[in-house]
Amino acid sequence: MRIIMQNYGLTWIDSDGKPRASSVAYDEGSANSRKAELEAAGAAGVTIVPIRPGELPTP
Repeated sequence: MRIIMQNYGLTWIDSDGKPRASSVAYDEGSANSRKAELEAAGAAGVTIVPIRPGELPTP
């Protein structure tokens, strides 16, 4: 059985209206937790984006 690791990044708009992107890769559970933290802090449009290892999302 082959195991495939899927990484996720996040993009969002901060409270100042500036587009942001995560600078680290997350597993699915951690990405969901981070999304909830960002939304609680007032970020808008928080999106979880599948990424490849070594890749980061663009804001």
